[in-house]
Amino acid sequence: MQAFLFGKQWPAGRCRGLSSPPPDPDGAAHIAEGTVWSPLLSVQESVSGRPRAVACSEPWDAGCRSPAQAGTMVQLYNLHPFGSQQVVPSKQEPALFCCGRDALLVACAAAGCKIEVFAVGDQEFCEPLGCFNTLGRVLRMAYSEEGDYLVTIEEKNKATFLRAYMNWRCMSTENTRVCVRMVGHKVEESYSEPSKVQMSIVEMPLSDPPLCFSCCPVNGDLLVGCKNKLVIFGLKYLVINHDLTTLDFELSLILHIDNVTPTEVAFCAGYIALITELDVLILKLEPVQKGAASTEVCAGKVRALEKLVDEGVKDEVSSAFSSQLESDDFVICQKPMELLGEKSRLCGILVTLESTGLAKEDTEYFQVQYLLYRHFTPDLSSFVSSVEETKLHSLQLLPMYQTGSSMMANGKTAAKKELLSVFCFFSLPHVGYLYAVGNLVELLSTYQYSEKSQQAVLTPQFLHVITSNSLQCFTVRCSAAAAREEDPYIDTIMKACPPVSLDVCALRMQLFIGLKAICHFNNHIILLTKADSEDITERRKPPRRVLSRKADSVKLKTPPESEPGWNLYIVNTISTIQLYKEMVDYSKTYENVRTESCIHLLSEAHLLVRAALMDPSLMESEEKEMLLAAFRESCAHLGDCYSRFNTKDSHLALPYYKMSGLSITEVLKRIDSAVEDGPQKYEKGFIFYLNHSLYEDLNEELSKESAAIVLQIFHLAEPNQLPHVLCSPCMQNACPLMAMEFLQQVEQIVPSVAVTLTKAAMALKMGDLEAYENEMDCHTEMRLACGFIGEPRLLRQQREGQTVPTELAVHLKETQPGLLVASMLALYENSKIELEEADFYFKMLCEKNEDTTPQLLVDFWEALLVAGPSKEIFHELLFKLTSQYIWRLSRKQLPDTKPLKTTEDLINSCNHYGLIFPWVTFIMSSGTACDKYPEDLSKLQSLLCGPSVDVASVLPFLESLSEDHNADLSVCVLCTTRVGEYEKSIDKLLEKCPEALLPYAQHELKDENRALWWNKLLPELCKRTRYAGDDYSILISSLKETLSVVAMELELKDFLNVLPEDGTAAFFLPHLLQCSKRKLVT
Repeated sequence: MQAFLFGKQWPAGRCRGLSSPPPDPDGAAHIAEGTVWSPLLSVQESVSGRPRAVACSEPWDAGCRSPAQAGTMVQLYNLHPFGSQQVVPSKQEPALFCCGRDALLVACAAAGCKIEVFAVGDQEFCEPLGCFNTLGRVLRMAYSEEGDYLVTIEEKNKATFLRAYMNWRCMSTENTRVCVRMVGHKVEESYSEPSKVQMSIVEMPLSDPPLCFSCCPVNGDLLVGCKNKLVIFGLKYLVINHDLTTLDFELSLILHIDNVTPTEVAFCAGYIALITELDVLILKLEPVQKGAASTEVCAGKVRALEKLVDEGVKDEVSSAFSSQLESDDFVICQKPMELLGEKSRLCGILVTLESTGLAKEDTEYFQVQYLLYRHFTPDLSSFVSSVEETKLHSLQLLPMYQTGSSMMANGKTAAKKELLSVFCFFSLPHVGYLYAVGNLVELLSTYQYSEKSQQAVLTPQFLHVITSNSLQCFTVRCSAAAAREEDPYIDTIMKACPPVSLDVCALRMQLFIGLKAICHFNNHIILLTKADSEDITERRKPPRRVLSRKADSVKLKTPPESEPGWNLYIVNTISTIQLYKEMVDYSKTYENVRTESCIHLLSEAHLLVRAALMDPSLMESEEKEMLLAAFRESCAHLGDCYSRFNTKDSHLALPYYKMSGLSITEVLKRIDSAVEDGPQKYEKGFIFYLNHSLYEDLNEELSKESAAIVLQIFHLAEPNQLPHVLCSPCMQNACPLMAMEFLQQVEQIVPSVAVTLTKAAMALKMGDLEAYENEMDCHTEMRLACGFIGEPRLLRQQREGQTVPTELAVHLKETQPGLLVASMLALYENSKIELEEADFYFKMLCEKNEDTTPQLLVDFWEALLVAGPSKEIFHELLFKLTSQYIWRLSRKQLPDTKPLKTTEDLINSCNHYGLIFPWVTFIMSSGTACDKYPEDLSKLQSLLCGPSVDVASVLPFLESLSEDHNADLSVCVLCTTRVGEYEKSIDKLLEKCPEALLPYAQHELKDENRALWWNKLLPELCKRTRYAGDDYSILISSLKETLSVVAMELELKDFLNVLPEDGTAAFFLPHLLQCSKRKLVT
């Protein structure tokens, strides 16, 4: 077993970095018994019993660290988070206390069975509300906000009991009833007289004495720690009648943990944390399906043990909570260990779940997930005289909720707690540890105290630590970690938040003499002090440098029955807004001398406000508006820092300015106003912000003066970005003459097509068409089209969420429409524009409404089809074109501009456009020439003759066509033929255009459709030739040709069967002879 061996007799000269504690100042040496004194002294008057950093006006740097910090950076600022104080007028000496919403509950030490209640609020005087008796001497107590109950561990007749006090607030009412019952026992009967107000004391029996407990802040469930087990009681709301709802508990789950005696436990939304003297274990209860819980837990045990054996560490961590080996000469300690996530199963601690009660359909089953195990060695560096002085304390699980969660209840807005993150804090005497235990288990911060800590409480904004003579206030990183859980856009160019790794900060070290205990409620800190002459004398004496584990680790120091000089204080912390303003003002002292300190203080101020905004109890109010305003202001201050200072994180100026809500003009004014004398120098953070902001489609137009400043900035800092800057919608008021001058200088250094196009746009803006044409003639149309890819905003801009054509695009529409279409095609192929966006763009450009499609858009579709679109839009594109062709055909509408490509061009360049069938040409030539829409009709016919169009999607549009016209008829017959309705097509042609029937049959009735010659075409022609009409000669000619084809296809017998029985022999005889001769030849 790998261990650290420490001898009990310490050789001289082997201890480094330690010194004897200095004596207390004379003024703090003697305090008369019962004297009322104010402990709120300044930091400069603070006295430490151990070496620590002094309270200096500057933040600590590497040369000003506490010796115990071991490389951890702690910033110390002389701020004032603590405001006024009140003395709690307790009549008897307090032993324990806790806060219940707006009340302070104090268990008296002398009587032992009495709890006093005091009002905690904004009033100057702490008003007593009353008191109530307990059934035994209170050993531990805690309040649960969820359920508004008080839970205690009490002792009576050398036995301990676990009890919960419900409806304890009614104790000030006269004739208050008290009902004592067992958990779950006759709840309804105890409320037989609902008219009387009563307090209920619920006793929860346990097989083993309770040692510690924790109330879940989310749902009010209760976790009780006993030797080798943890017991969970679920909080239940019972409806007695329509006017009365009461609370009760039910035993829901037992966790058996071998060889573990917890000193403290914490419980929050399924997360369980427990500590012993030197060990920490964090678990999570995960719901599983019925029947899977026990299997999974057993499997987890087997996997953990197998892995221990495989890696050869089973002996090393056989039991993390086992007693340490001892001898007469040495104390043997296990080495420090930290296991995160699934690796924490290797700690060797097996957890067995025991469900209670009968299984029901709604019974929840759980499995255990290991999150963290950590083992510490005793803190022997301070030569403490007992292990009691080195054990862990102040275990806490802190939940944080979704920002702005609320719900409607009875027409009022109430807080709705949606759990976001959970944090765990625990502390050694000189070091505190803060972990995030949500989706990812990680150590967020390590807190090095300047002297031995007594107790600590964690809040979303601060960590408050008490030592024997000071109250210390540290900042925390909970809001930074929770913000990243809540918002995925943090740490992008959209949003930012100070990093979780930001050095922790001590805001204040306030002198209090004789501090013993602390608790926190909203903006109140409750402190218990006990200072007498004996304590001060003990503190003056140097500590004994003797380590006696056997004597001191078992036998605890018994306090005297009564100690004089106690006081119970309520220290009010100042409001978030007030402290925020102080931090901002304080940061200005470092603005020009210490950049990192300025950013650090502003980051702390930002996190302070962010944490306040994440409070679920914060409703829509003036306070919230003030916090939101402070949040935006803090973002602006951070943006100023990162834009002015040359730091490695200068890019953060962009997201912070975005979150501040400031416009570009306002940011420009802030940057210029910061310069007191001398020329303005723009750092890379500001250039980064300005560059990205101008790339975005903002609904802000800079004034002519501001635009000129921006041009000057980029002309000096990044001249190659000038084309992109000038294309920003914000730069509409930029002087084109100044822009042309700067662009000509850029072109001489780095010529490009983008610079040429931007110069052309500026020339057009000035009305200089000659200069415009000179610039456009510098490159071929292909290069110009590719140039627009580098800066699409030369053709289109976003304004108020809509795509708007530029002045250059309007001019190209009139003068070079082909270049415009080619450029838009290049933008689409390079993912600079979507198809729907392009559709809207061309309609805006041509000033058409939603129902009208301009010819330029059709040209764009055709060009896109020729270029080969992706599979995702291929069929959509074909549908757009065919539907548009049919729409114009049905309305006899001409294109608004001349098409860029003819049908022949499309056929030659695109295989989706096919050669028009001969019979279609025959139909068109047999009727009146259609001069109004030759291109639309021929393009439609070509598409339908091609292989790609899904004709079924086109059929609904055919209802708008009239088959009386050959143009419409050709389209209808093409569609019916493409869907396989040949007989229907034959009927249409016989009816409307019989002269095209034979070319149609010769082209279409082949292979598997050849039988239609004699099954469909021949009978129809025989039937129609019986009667003379206008088309008689055409029908007779078609019949003869059909008979010739059929005679060549059928046998003589079959040919005779298809001939009409009443036919004239002279007419059919030549075809019969033809058929018989074919037979003889074969």
